[in-house]
Amino acid sequence: REHGLQEVSRMVGALDLTDSLAEQAATIFRRAQDEELLRGRSIEGIAAASVHGACRCIGLPRSIDEVGEVARVTTERVRSAYGVLNEELGLPAVPQTPRDFVPKYASALDIDTRVQKRALDLADYAVETGVANGRQPSGVAAACLYHAARERGADRTQATVADVADVTPATLRHQWKALCEELHRSTDGTAATAGAVSR
Repeated sequence: REHGLQEVSRMVGALDLTDSLAEQAATIFRRAQDEELLRGRSIEGIAAASVHGACRCIGLPRSIDEVGEVARVTTERVRSAYGVLNEELGLPAVPQTPRDFVPKYASALDIDTRVQKRALDLADYAVETGVANGRQPSGVAAACLYHAARERGADRTQATVADVADVTPATLRHQWKALCEELHRSTDGTAATAGAVSR
């Protein structure tokens, strides 16, 4: 148990998360241990999944890839362990939306509030129109920021935006293309004419 809790503490520190989140993650880890979910699974994987689970429970935008980066196991192992915790413990996870990730990425890209506001509008639009359905929220958020920056003349390269969002440039392009197609299709004049989509 001690090793697992030390891992939780280490990852919380590496991700610069709060003490209260650390306590929540530790509680999830202890519950997993009490339910014997560690049997046949790596302690590091369950510890990382506990941290991700705590983030999800309070709606904190930390993707599983970000947690995977500081874990001592692969992101796939973290994802698998989180699936087990979610199913067995019934974690009250708040679903993450693209909007949750926009401010963080905008800050990392040094994008001004005008562009960020447009990206937030696009993030809401992506959810409302179904563009975000079945897609990684972080990738959709990156596409919205990329599009907003292009519209407002604050261009950032696809590689730069993808790197901040921890997605591949190909994923960003794919999500951006889906967003552009929906904007073109939209009958909402403000959304459809808000900028040259295909520049």
